[in-house]
Amino acid sequence: MTDALAGAAEAVDDVWAGLVGQPRAAEILSSAAAQPVHAYLFCGPRGTGKRTAALAFAASLIGVDSRSRRLAADGRHPDVSIHEPEGRTLRVSEADEIIFEASRSPVEGPLKVIVCDRFHTAEPEAVASLLKTIEEPPPTAVIVLLSEEIPPDHTTVASRCVIVEFDPVPDEDLRRILEHEGAKPEDLDHIVVAAAGDLSRARLLAADEGLGARRQAWAAAPARLDGTGTTVSALVDELRGLIDEAQAPLAARQQTETDELARIEAELGAQRRLRREMDSRHRREQRLLRADELRFGLATLAAFYRRQMADDRHTQDAVTAINRIRDAHACLVRNPNEPLLLQALFLSLPRQ
Repeated sequence: MTDALAGAAEAVDDVWAGLVGQPRAAEILSSAAAQPVHAYLFCGPRGTGKRTAALAFAASLIGVDSRSRRLAADGRHPDVSIHEPEGRTLRVSEADEIIFEASRSPVEGPLKVIVCDRFHTAEPEAVASLLKTIEEPPPTAVIVLLSEEIPPDHTTVASRCVIVEFDPVPDEDLRRILEHEGAKPEDLDHIVVAAAGDLSRARLLAADEGLGARRQAWAAAPARLDGTGTTVSALVDELRGLIDEAQAPLAARQQTETDELARIEAELGAQRRLRREMDSRHRREQRLLRADELRFGLATLAAFYRRQMADDRHTQDAVTAINRIRDAHACLVRNPNEPLLLQALFLSLPRQ
């Protein structure tokens, strides 16, 4: 192999370097890039690299040189189109935008890649709208759907796609990345546990000085319960205040993105769509962070009661508490009133 060909091969391989902890997905997609089909569905939890994989796949499909590969991997190539819901669900109007984009010819090459993020949130009407395009897409389009799960209403579309599974990022991979990025060694165990296989969350937690205090506050909560509403109200206020403080690393990252967009607007003029999409994404990230913090807190509470069971202390009370915590965890998918959820939970837990 000549030096030029070796360099080109190395550049192609490099598009997968950012995909961590998903060797099987990378193998499937790097092979599929040689003869792609019309539609793919990447399925797995948040923070497992689905979007990174989609852009790496796009770079493999349309990247004819280092410039185009780099632009595609960054999501800035003219033949890469990324769509995600502005609100909590993917609506028909947003599905129609995907369909229209798929019908347009590529700008620079023979193919274009359309990425639809958060497909699991699609309303039934939006799923039905996308179905025909997924079944019979234009020959120049490859559609990649990113989904945390496959709801029953989505199975017809899923059956028309090649499904690529994404698992939570293994703890050892999280640890290796965080160590490489300069996380404090003494914090790694707590960060990895709290991240639960989500690389994005792990990186936020690595910049979060308050993680240890929040963990200790949740772990100490059962000992404070005395059956009174006054104690529960004070406890909930304290924990919610700590969750508020946990927003700081995310707020810093979002401010960097806001400043960068402002710089672009100063050079090129108003970017209304980009700003609207960024603001919507920032609000969603803030909501998800609070939900992640609540799940972390509930998991910390459950661990306290599991230790009681392991020590054969207050076994029946511990079983009751874990069931109450499990019920509260299940409620999070419905975006409940946060203080009411926590107050009801703590009032139902046994006194120590």
